[in-house]
Amino acid sequence: MLAYLEELCALDGPSGCEDRVRSYIRDKAAPFADRMLEDPIGNLMVLRRGKRPCEKPLMLCAHMDEVGVIVKRITDEGMIRFGFVGGVDPRVVIGRRIRFTNGVRGVVGIKAVHLTTAEERGTMPKAGDLYIDIGASGQKQAESRLPVGEYGTFDVENRCFGDGLFKAKAIDDRIGCAVLLTLLQETPPADTWFCFTVQEEVGLRGAATAAFRIQPGFCLVVEGTTAADLAEAPGHKQVCSLRGGAVLPFMDRGTIYDRELFELLRSAARERGMRWQTKHMIAGGTDAGRIHKLLAGVRTAGIAVPVRYIHSPVSVAALQDMEDVLALSRAFLESFGGQDEQGC
Repeated sequence: MLAYLEELCALDGPSGCEDRVRSYIRDKAAPFADRMLEDPIGNLMVLRRGKRPCEKPLMLCAHMDEVGVIVKRITDEGMIRFGFVGGVDPRVVIGRRIRFTNGVRGVVGIKAVHLTTAEERGTMPKAGDLYIDIGASGQKQAESRLPVGEYGTFDVENRCFGDGLFKAKAIDDRIGCAVLLTLLQETPPADTWFCFTVQEEVGLRGAATAAFRIQPGFCLVVEGTTAADLAEAPGHKQVCSLRGGAVLPFMDRGTIYDRELFELLRSAARERGMRWQTKHMIAGGTDAGRIHKLLAGVRTAGIAVPVRYIHSPVSVAALQDMEDVLALSRAFLESFGGQDEQGC
């Protein structure tokens, strides 16, 4: 799983431009797939036949896209004005390196501090205050290298560090993709679709079409979620903590998760002596926000890895939390192994 994660995080796949991530997953999943589908919006859906058939299959879901930037216009001086793809705090990108999907690299800049007013220094910068310097000598040269509409992502190196931690861009939600790819190598107890969705960061768009296509009976969304376990944050605002185990949400801003499935995951963790936690704040949202509302409804659960500095150039997660999420996701599948076909 860690090898998958390292390779996935190194790929660029902002919302609407997930091609490289999808190609990687397709190649890794193909030897184990009984059927593979790609829909017009870009979702990749992989069926793995289980030890028994289901009237309605199970669905595991993780999104392939990440936050990033997109070129809006180029100034006379050759600087790139851009917008964010997904939710990014402008404060975390100043001075950071950007890699565009066509290979051009740049750095995010802002007006020099000695040119700012006291009022400007006391306010948070907006995306419109920032630019990307690609080293062009002027507008014409910049336009020849970088067209309007080109996507970019953070240009960082991923690696393990400290006491069992991992840092990289796009841990949200390449960790979910890595979990699904790992489980895909194992024969599930029941027929299962492993769905790798697009455009989660800009409105959970891919999940709606994938779930409509699959029509699952049950779904587990595997995600990365915000951890704010820092010294200055009071306990009730830390949301969840690294090294605290898998996060089992009962509710977020888009979903009230199925109560029985929540209890199933919680019981599985307790029976196995595994660490688990839930969120201390009702925050964020996942693909479940679209899946559970599908037509007659889909019973949906969520599980997540706690991630510090989410939606920033460098996110941080704990390796043991990832293993806990993998183990509990496997337990979710195993729990359907003893039911009859109608129950599946």
